[in-house]
Amino acid sequence: MLYPKKRAQQMASLKIVLRKKKNKDGTYPLTIRITKDRKSSFMHLGKNVEEKQWDVANQRVRKSHPNSTRLNSFLLKKLSEANDRLLEMEGQKKDISSRSIQNSLKGKVGTTFFEQARIYIENLKQSGKYNRVSSERPRIKRFEEFLKGQDISFQEITVPLLNRFAAYLKGTRSISDRTVINHLVVIRSLFSEAMKANLVDPKYYPFGKGKIKIKFPESVKIGLNEEEVKKMEEVTLPNKAYVNHARNVWLFSFYFAGMRVSDVLRLKWTDIQNDRLHYTMGKNAKTGSLKIPDKALKILQQYEGAKTKPDDMVFPDLKMLADLSDPYNVQRKIRNANYTLNEALREVRKAADIDKKITMHIARHTFGNISGERIPIQMLQKLYRHSSITTTIGYQANFIHKDADDALNAVIGF
Repeated sequence: MLYPKKRAQQMASLKIVLRKKKNKDGTYPLTIRITKDRKSSFMHLGKNVEEKQWDVANQRVRKSHPNSTRLNSFLLKKLSEANDRLLEMEGQKKDISSRSIQNSLKGKVGTTFFEQARIYIENLKQSGKYNRVSSERPRIKRFEEFLKGQDISFQEITVPLLNRFAAYLKGTRSISDRTVINHLVVIRSLFSEAMKANLVDPKYYPFGKGKIKIKFPESVKIGLNEEEVKKMEEVTLPNKAYVNHARNVWLFSFYFAGMRVSDVLRLKWTDIQNDRLHYTMGKNAKTGSLKIPDKALKILQQYEGAKTKPDDMVFPDLKMLADLSDPYNVQRKIRNANYTLNEALREVRKAADIDKKITMHIARHTFGNISGERIPIQMLQKLYRHSSITTTIGYQANFIHKDADDALNAVIGF
């Protein structure tokens, strides 16, 4: 019986080609074409050029491109890395296809930064991290603007490049050093994710000793004093219900050791049992309870009439949500509510004739400022619900000035 001859497998081939799929800006993507057994797959390299700038015969960018030398060097390096990986796979005598080669090359040659950034942002969304998405996505966008819309491999993100990016941010925007650091932190996070996924060799990591150091500048934390809090409590406000509501939420936060606005707005009436408030802090899942001060009870009484069922929200800001099971949507609503509350607190500040800035977060600084050295640091850690006492010491140091004041007066008080 005759059997048909089994066709010998062809060797795979790699070639840099311009993919004929035009981008919105009129350029075309550069790719490595992987051909095996007459089937092709393509691996995008994150670089784009105009069709007239590509030399098909020599697989090179023409000199008419303003960055041809650097770009050709990049292409040669990527093709060399891909060939090394292909030889490794074929040496293992694997039954490989163009698609399996493509998938393997992606891991070895490395995915591009903005491809990884899209995955990173999507993972944050799936995890319900609205606040991080809304702050980190614009920072990634600014890095893309700096690169003039071009994608980049992780290996190309070097110390000199990041220094130029920092200078670009300072030169094109009126921003603080802390904001610049926040941009670099996002790039560092993406780099770390890529290393964990074996998409880039750790030797290319541009952060750490002798490289880019991430060090946040110290920020000034200023809270209200006792007299200013009394002004807020006693001032007659304009006849606007929401302005009074904003004052109530701020004072309620202050009365519970600067409880975060995200935790205040998520409170339910079921969290109040036997004149105690029981809640879990959203930031670190620390649980606990506190006796409700008389001042806070008076605030709660203003909202009891709107309660329709035992597990209703205490404050109305999140009542439009059917439930709190979608963390991304909850964070989005809290962020919007916080903005609106801070706007209303401007009217409270004006009516109370207070010179200092007042926002919801200032309630936490205010508790720190007034508590000063009155409360043992261990108790403050419990009230703040910090995971580490070191955090409490660092935070409270912003509000303890007596020793420094006494030392200064000892020298100049003559």
